[in-house]
Amino acid sequence: MHNLRPAKGAKNYPKRVGRGNASGKGTTAGRGGKGQTARTGGRNKLKLLGMRHLILATPKLRGFQSQYAKSAVIDLDRLNENFSGGQSVNPRSLREKGLIPATARGVKILANGKLQKRLTVSGCRVSAVAKEKILAAGGEIKA
Repeated sequence: MHNLRPAKGAKNYPKRVGRGNASGKGTTAGRGGKGQTARTGGRNKLKLLGMRHLILATPKLRGFQSQYAKSAVIDLDRLNENFSGGQSVNPRSLREKGLIPATARGVKILANGKLQKRLTVSGCRVSAVAKEKILAAGGEIKA
């Protein structure tokens, strides 16, 4: 057992740089001179010679990007198609019917379309106009 070793070339170790001049990779640690190029993350952007249009065509993220999933949005006409009268609408029932993704962090019901069925909405945010339409159809909204 004490003679077992990994096969030749099976293990690759990174070159240890910046460990003193005697190692042969001390002082600048293989980074050349001073300035921006010697710093971590310094001047190593994508450079495609003659392919500038590729760089320009790549979408750049600007502004604030939230790390959290957005809440799902659903319209009243989709509820009208997928639910029968008297049924309860909540995030679980919407997921089971495939109307919202499983990753959604919440649900908001918007007033697009008409609602002709009496539905009980719970656990969802509801826009002001959608609330009026649900109540006008005889439904109710629970917190």
